[in-house]
Amino acid sequence: MAVVATGFFDGVHLGHRAVLERLVGEAEKRSAESLVVTFWPHPRNVLQQDADTLRLLTSMGEKRELCMRLGVNRFEVLPFTRDFARLKAAEFIGKYLRDRFGAEALILGHDHRLGCDAFASAEEMAETLRLSGIEPIFVDDLHAPGGRNVSSTMIRSLIETGAVEEAASLLGYNYPLTGVVVAGARIGRKIGYPTANMALYEPLKLVPAGGVYFVGVEVQGEKYRGICNIGTRPTLADGRGKTIETHILDFDEDIYGLDITVRFLGRLRDERRFASLEELSAQLARDEEAARAAGFGY
Repeated sequence: MAVVATGFFDGVHLGHRAVLERLVGEAEKRSAESLVVTFWPHPRNVLQQDADTLRLLTSMGEKRELCMRLGVNRFEVLPFTRDFARLKAAEFIGKYLRDRFGAEALILGHDHRLGCDAFASAEEMAETLRLSGIEPIFVDDLHAPGGRNVSSTMIRSLIETGAVEEAASLLGYNYPLTGVVVAGARIGRKIGYPTANMALYEPLKLVPAGGVYFVGVEVQGEKYRGICNIGTRPTLADGRGKTIETHILDFDEDIYGLDITVRFLGRLRDERRFASLEELSAQLARDEEAARAAGFGY
């Protein structure tokens, strides 16, 4: 038997963690399995008009890892299709939660939804679960400063504007991008600031607003600090489009083709055009000084 939590859990933020910590605690108390049931793709990618523009806080691999770190025993992904979206709550509860996953309890936030026929109240949802032999266990919503519920939508909005520190306070960790190091124009090396250019592994991953950031960098199993520029490199005007390139402090190795993770610690400044490479180099020196002086631990 299992104690189950269902949802998309994008970001596995602090609100999600309250649910998942209760999930793990209840499962341990009952000597049962703790199980997260999630979906792919995001329901909005299937059902809403913003399917082409929605970007996610976590890849499926990141989501699984974050859940497992919290002590979850099992992680299952259900394909979210238009047919799946037509399932009524009672059908989903019986076919999946009870029959397929053997749920004895379901952990729920107070705004939780099940099936296409939204319940009129939490009490109605709870009664439907009980009729299927599943105990509903509600967890209070977590609120951000200002009284708003912590949500993936709120965190996406913060990252889209470059407010990575505030986003981290709601995620419970520094927002990461992971990819492979690819060849660039090598201009940075010519002016004393070589950069690792990143191609993301997850194309739907949300990229922070353009600008220059303090970052933590993970490469070859080691951690470093660095300066990441996201943008179009207006000083060079080389037509390469948007790039993600990171100067890693105190590091000078060939890492082309290797994995790299960049975690955003704080925003330094907007990207801007300089009159010459010399001016750009001087600004990068100031950025490096600021990054070294910043109080971010990594």
